[in-house]
Amino acid sequence: MNVSYKWLKDYVDFDLSPEEVAAALTSGGLEVDSLEEVQSIKGGLKGLYVGQVLTCEDIPDTHLHLTTVDLGKA
Repeated sequence: MNVSYKWLKDYVDFDLSPEEVAAALTSGGLEVDSLEEVQSIKGGLKGLYVGQVLTCEDIPDTHLHLTTVDLGKA
């Protein structure tokens, strides 16, 4: 059975690292096969930019729009 570290923290208040939790569970008689770091977004947020749309103009005879976006200090 897989158990999420975050899920455990939702139900039990503790200040232990995932490795320390695994050791505590093992000493309590539960088997921990492995620890895996899971990212909700593959690759994390590397390469993700957030910008402000400054203008949005229709491109005639299409369903497309031409936008001008300010990415700040990208």
